[in-house]
Order: sequence, then structure tokens, then C-alpha cells
Amino acid sequence: MTETHDGFRLAEEDLKMRGPGEFMGTRQSGLPELRIARLGEDAPIIAEARQAAFALIDEDARLTRHPALRQAVLARWGHKLQLSLIG
Repeated sequence: MTETHDGFRLAEEDLKMRGPGEFMGTRQSGLPELRIARLGEDAPIIAEARQAAFALIDEDARLTRHPALRQAVLARWGHKLQLSLIG
């Protein structure tokens, strides 16, 4: 923190030190439940996957045309999806 006042750089260092926290949940630090990527190093492919996911949801929000994916999402995240309704 003594080397920069750039918030993005500080956030990157914080990510390296404490980890990303939870994708869907309330924890703000620590190891995430989803362990398939290194957020710092894999940012370009994560951005591409994010775009593809949003495109899929734009076309089929309830994943009715993708039953296996729907089942996997509900099995993995179903208990936490209620958090998205808060607000």
C-alpha cells in the first residue's frame, strides 16, 4: 500500500493475498467453492466464458433448452440462488 494509490492494483494484490471469496455467497475472502481458474492469470478466458454465459442466459434464461446444464446449475447452486433475489 505504500507503493501505489491505484485501487485496481491494490485490489489485485488483495486478491493474491486473500483469495477471491465466494462467487455466490457472503464470504468476502478465502478459497472459493469453484476451483477451476486462477483469477489473476486466467482473466482473458474468464472474460470470454462470462460473455458466453450471458449470451446463453439472454437466449434461454431458464435453461429449458439445456436440461443437463439446468440440472447441474440447480444441483450446485440451487440453495444459494435465493441470494440473487435480494434487493
